[in-house]
Amino acid sequence: MERLKGKTVIVTGGAGGIGRAGAELFAAEGAHVIIADIDEKAGQETAAAVGGEFVRCDVSKSEDVQKVIAAANGKLDVLYNNAGVFWNGRDGRITDIDEGVWEKVIAINLRSVFLFCKYAIPLLMKNGGSVINTASSAGVIGIPDCDAYTATKGAIVQLTKSMAAEYGRYKVRVNCIAPAAIMTPMMRQSNPENSTFDEERFLKLRTPLRRYGTPEEIAKIACFLASDEASYLNGAIIVADGGITINGDLSKC
Repeated sequence: MERLKGKTVIVTGGAGGIGRAGAELFAAEGAHVIIADIDEKAGQETAAAVGGEFVRCDVSKSEDVQKVIAAANGKLDVLYNNAGVFWNGRDGRITDIDEGVWEKVIAINLRSVFLFCKYAIPLLMKNGGSVINTASSAGVIGIPDCDAYTATKGAIVQLTKSMAAEYGRYKVRVNCIAPAAIMTPMMRQSNPENSTFDEERFLKLRTPLRRYGTPEEIAKIACFLASDEASYLNGAIIVADGGITINGDLSKC
């Protein structure tokens, strides 16, 4: 299938993990993919692999974001706000977080969404299009010891809803994916082998599907939201976590 044939897609944080999986699937579905990432080497490799375009970008800087938007040459159909960070060991309780860490997490995770939407939505309004934001289970339930990350993801959930209400009249759909326990390098770094994290217990008692998700599974949701198949989906928060955020006591299952 070529569900995205002729469409131009921007993927932030597209050099690796979920972003790369999304870029690969979008390209396979016929899209021209513009990858925005601060990792130049990985970004160039991904762009070459998918036949797309790479623009080095600090997603928290307005001038960098505007360069990415300019690469679309006035035609944009899909914006996938995927870039984000979770800083294990530096993020934490609100009373313990260094102010600089707080500001940086806000800048990368939330300011980036603001900047890309600010400069991309005017292009999307020309012919209609799709904005796909990335939140997390931390955006819909309380998770301790990562208050900066949680603050950004909760804000993205609410920002998705308000933008969906504001721009739907212009045929711009705004939706959000809230993943959890997706096996990416960032996921592995957040639970290093020498930490107190009990992986076996987590999979058995916290995840109803008893496994991690994959970047490819999230990419399929993003591709659906980008396509015309999701033409009546607007303001949706798709929680893709294998059931983690709705589970009860799985020890009895």
